[in-house]
Amino acid sequence: MKKLTDYADCAGCASKLQAVDLERIMEDLQPAHVDDRILVDFRTADDAGVYRWSADSALVQTVDFFTPIVDDPYLYGQIAAANALSDVYAMGGEPRTALAIAALPKEGPPPEVIREIFRGGSDKLREAGVVLLGGHTVTDPEIKFGYSVTGHIHPDRVWTNACARAGDILVLTKALGTGVVVRATKFGFSTEVQWESAVASMVTLNHTAARIAAGLRAGSISACTDITGFGLIGHATEVAQASGTTLAFTAGTLPLLSGAAELAAANLPCGGRSNLVHFRRVTVGPDVPPEVALLCMDPQTSGGLLFSLAPDAAVGLMDQLTAAGVRAATVGRVEPRGADDVLVRLS
Repeated sequence: MKKLTDYADCAGCASKLQAVDLERIMEDLQPAHVDDRILVDFRTADDAGVYRWSADSALVQTVDFFTPIVDDPYLYGQIAAANALSDVYAMGGEPRTALAIAALPKEGPPPEVIREIFRGGSDKLREAGVVLLGGHTVTDPEIKFGYSVTGHIHPDRVWTNACARAGDILVLTKALGTGVVVRATKFGFSTEVQWESAVASMVTLNHTAARIAAGLRAGSISACTDITGFGLIGHATEVAQASGTTLAFTAGTLPLLSGAAELAAANLPCGGRSNLVHFRRVTVGPDVPPEVALLCMDPQTSGGLLFSLAPDAAVGLMDQLTAAGVRAATVGRVEPRGADDVLVRLS
């Protein structure tokens, strides 16, 4: 019997298409008029869209799906759900409803396997307090699964990736390396401990981190994004580009999954190699270990949140995250954009 990952064209990550060309297409298609109820749309390459309903209520919407990255169908469903929900958390929103999206081969896995995929996703939605309203399926040679998620937020409390301020502290809430570990596992190179560490990270919701950050004093969080298919550097590039700043990371402070550094050079997924080519205006210091630099390009599935926040709020956030069991780390700071026009600096 075929394994789930045999239905995926690329093993090891839920990698994204590079967004720059798609954004240009969207700009060409977008009508010239602007609806003033749109608070966030595709133009800043943000994690979700935000649409204001009233003075004190706004809608947060996202969609995310991908081919199997694990062979356990229940885990695949859980990871897909956690990954989709993360986009709403990254905007500061509270997810409320979801619609399932599935592509299934005609000669695909048996019904009991498909049921386990949906069961895993439904259980993770239930953990998040999200209601599944329905969904849509199509026939496709590759299995694909995920969700369209709708949430809500107060219009004055929206986090975007476009407002990082020079002097802000950067806090990351999950370890890096899921893509590398998943790919290594497919080819038999990882240990059971490394695999279990990656899975535990991917099925963990970003709800706790987002809830704690949302409880900080208004204005403490200036920007946020979740780290997914473009890797840490790719998503940091989007924040820097949209904010007119430079994000400077300290390599030695980055949290890494068990064994990820040792596995990185030989097991970087194809999405990571694409990220290496695509994301420019990045400098890597001579003392940064090559494997750490690779992990910063590693496509993450259901990765952590990257917060840019005021220095006087960062210590309190870290204390609360640590007390809640979130594996968070202070990983750098936001700098003014220099004459070299560098977006991300890793040193």
